[in-house]
Amino acid sequence: MILVHRKSLERHASEMIVGLNGIIPGGVSARDFSAVSGLDDTASKNVLDELLSLGIGRYDDGQYFFSDGDRLRTAIEMLKCGSQLEHISESLGWKDFEGLVAEILSSKNFAVMKNLILTKPRMEIDVVGIRLGVAILIDCKHWKRYSHSALNMAVKKQVNRTKHYVSKTQGAVAVPVIVTLAQDVVEFIDRVPVVPILQFHSFVDDLYGNLDDIQTIKTAQ
Repeated sequence: MILVHRKSLERHASEMIVGLNGIIPGGVSARDFSAVSGLDDTASKNVLDELLSLGIGRYDDGQYFFSDGDRLRTAIEMLKCGSQLEHISESLGWKDFEGLVAEILSSKNFAVMKNLILTKPRMEIDVVGIRLGVAILIDCKHWKRYSHSALNMAVKKQVNRTKHYVSKTQGAVAVPVIVTLAQDVVEFIDRVPVVPILQFHSFVDDLYGNLDDIQTIKTAQ
């Protein structure tokens, strides 16, 4: 069944990429999807049927319903089929990426906040997930292929944000994390995990068993 889906995705790859623009959170009719995406009726039907077959979105009473992370879910399926990151990223933005990260955390019973603003000095944290007394502070790096030096700088900034968060939050225990689209495998920089979105599910599942190996920042006693 997976192979069948993969071949179908490959066959409709160009339509799927264009159709990303029509995947809007909430309910959308097939006609609205066609108008927003710019696809004709036949191509729109192909894309919508493909999405439903992948478990992306749902159909009810003439409307297709999508959630915040569905555009990025579709993009990930396209990447698995060999579509070019550069082509896909033109139809996606930072909200899609952060939305999927937040949804994954919510599905695993984390309390989630997006775009948390800290003051004095002002800092913004893309996604915060809290469960069992531990906060995961996530910086979402999407679409570009980052050099090692750029990732090093991103890690340093996220560590500083995490220290600032902990200083403002009594009794806090926090883990800085970078989540990317383009990385292939989980790597660690100064014990800070840099996690590909494709592996974020399993990373979260294993987090609490691996805290001793990850940089953890706590409120000073």
